Amino acid sequence: MAWTHRVWNAVLLAAALNAHAGETVVDDTLLSVDGDGSNWPAYGRNFSEQRYSPLEQVNVDSVKRLGLEWKLELPNDRSLIATPLVVDGVLYFTGSYSVARAVDAKTGKLLWEYDPKSIEHAGDRLRIMWDSNRGPAYYKGKLIISTIDGRLVALDAKSGKMLWETMTIDPRRAYYITGAPKVFKDKVLIGNGGTEHGAARGYVTAYDVETGKQAWRFWIVPGNPADGFENKAMEMAAKTWTGEWWKHGGGGNAWNGFTYDPDFNTVYIGTGNGSPWNQKIRSPGGGDNLFLCSIVALDADTGEYKWHYQTNPGETWDYNSNMDITLADLKYGGQTVKALMHAPKNGFFYVINRANGELLSAEKIGKVTWAERIDLKTGRPVEVKGARYEDGEEKVWPSPFGAHSWHAMSYNPNTGFVYIPTIEMPGVFNDKGIDVKNWQSPHFAASTGVKFGDEDAPGDYGTAFLQAWDPVKQKQVWKQPSPPQWNAGTMTTKGNLVFEGFADGTFNAFNATTGEKLWSVNVGVGISAPPVTYAIDGKQYVSLLAGWGGAGLISGTLAAQHGWKYKVHPRRLLTFALDGKMAMPSSPPPVNAKPLDVPDFKIDAKLADAGKELYSHSCFLCHGGGAVSGGYAPDLRESPIAASREAFKQVVVDGVRVPMGMPKFADFSDQEIDSLMHYFRAMAHKAISAGK
Repeated sequence: MAWTHRVWNAVLLAAALNAHAGETVVDDTLLSVDGDGSNWPAYGRNFSEQRYSPLEQVNVDSVKRLGLEWKLELPNDRSLIATPLVVDGVLYFTGSYSVARAVDAKTGKLLWEYDPKSIEHAGDRLRIMWDSNRGPAYYKGKLIISTIDGRLVALDAKSGKMLWETMTIDPRRAYYITGAPKVFKDKVLIGNGGTEHGAARGYVTAYDVETGKQAWRFWIVPGNPADGFENKAMEMAAKTWTGEWWKHGGGGNAWNGFTYDPDFNTVYIGTGNGSPWNQKIRSPGGGDNLFLCSIVALDADTGEYKWHYQTNPGETWDYNSNMDITLADLKYGGQTVKALMHAPKNGFFYVINRANGELLSAEKIGKVTWAERIDLKTGRPVEVKGARYEDGEEKVWPSPFGAHSWHAMSYNPNTGFVYIPTIEMPGVFNDKGIDVKNWQSPHFAASTGVKFGDEDAPGDYGTAFLQAWDPVKQKQVWKQPSPPQWNAGTMTTKGNLVFEGFADGTFNAFNATTGEKLWSVNVGVGISAPPVTYAIDGKQYVSLLAGWGGAGLISGTLAAQHGWKYKVHPRRLLTFALDGKMAMPSSPPPVNAKPLDVPDFKIDAKLADAGKELYSHSCFLCHGGGAVSGGYAPDLRESPIAASREAFKQVVVDGVRVPMGMPKFADFSDQEIDSLMHYFRAMAHKAISAGK
């Protein structure tokens, strides 16, 4: 056995040394196998979505020698959450507003850059857009990117020249794309977001990878029955809805969590929450509301429905299932089962037979109070009475941020463990004062049918940890505390390592078996992106995008406490290798907002209350809950612009900062402008009085 192991290692090393002698064809064959680790050609490295690399030059013994090999400064970027791809010594990634770049993966030299001009294409959708993008796809010489404004764009991977582009959404509606495309069988699949911003009906679409023409589309929730149904699956799903749900869209938007399974020629879609969140509005008579919060299995050739498993029937908490769907062969009762593993927001870890959708097991990975357990006979949760805020308000775990969000988990076939970035934080669901019978869907604004976004979350409101989870025994093996609450995705390797970046700006390596921290470096800014690893000429590299971003930044003080203030700290692409000699670049220390005191401004309490309501619908998704910025956008309590009516109106109404990504709200009245200013001064006064 030892001899076989040594021979196999020699084969892998030789393959890595020769990987760049010829051009690698990234197709279904390559993406279906583990490979030698020289490339990282897909979001989860291959079709399994395991984020596991067979490279082991960097291992538990050598990792302490990791040093910076090269860096690329990214001064025009803000949120960096993407998974880079590496093919034949070239690293590809997307940054803010879906700008794509190709970089020499050995030296960090920029080879080409493509700007899809997302802000210029956005129009009113800029009101609901972040700048985030989770990365590109690579297939047969093409780099395919999604844009936040709703397009798919295919580029020639060598030159960056555009080959085709297609609009995937109705640009008149409040849809956007933050997810990475998924490629398989000469198709590219993409979904969208927008559930909170309008009457959204979710769908996914597959396009021909050569032409950009639509191959098939699958709607996630049914439309108006009077218009007929697209297929039998929608007819079946409609029986699980009540009322006139289609007027609110229904939701289910799939913005992340796509996996292709070559063993069954199946695409698994992790689907989203309801539109609106509150089921009392969306489906007042109850019902399961298929296919919300589900894994839906589709035929990869036609998009036809095969089976589904619903994690949250009749969901009403934003517990979407847009998280990773990871494939592995697991041993159950002496038998090997082709399984999928899934840890959605709701706090349970699911193992499912991917041949037929049969639930094998489900257990809690953190604090969960909305349900007691999952009944394995029915596959349904045993809900806790009152958790659906039937009396108007309820505090439950987890929060809408989830026990596990989109930050990638990884699976190491050698340890048999899954590594999950985990959050423990409650959510208060409150619909008191909301007219659920006459509620109207928003239009390019945020509204969920519950009170959301109008309060600051204190710094101690949530905790977080990285945990190793045994998917067969369904129990935690080890855990390492991490900063609250928005930590990055993971990667694991044959070197028995797990890598993860933290909110405090540290990039860390852990022993995959024991959880012991073996290496750490401070990169000078909060980390939201997962790392990747690859090899060139027999040398292993580890690359990471360093840049604070993503929806967790809306949580106010909970995010702001780390001190990653808007446009203060550099964004970079960093690459490490054993005995790397480059000094870590300097970065300003963490800094917090200093709310501005305007003594002659007399706060009108009624105007401030009106401003709070307007802010929660139109501003907080960038500027943070309670007007406390987590770093995504300026903190308006300290902004001199927000203290000057003329300057504030020029920005908000006239749109002088649209080129920078600040949307234009031309329909805001003078009274609404005044109400926002009074709200900012009230929040600034509150912070100053508290000595913050």
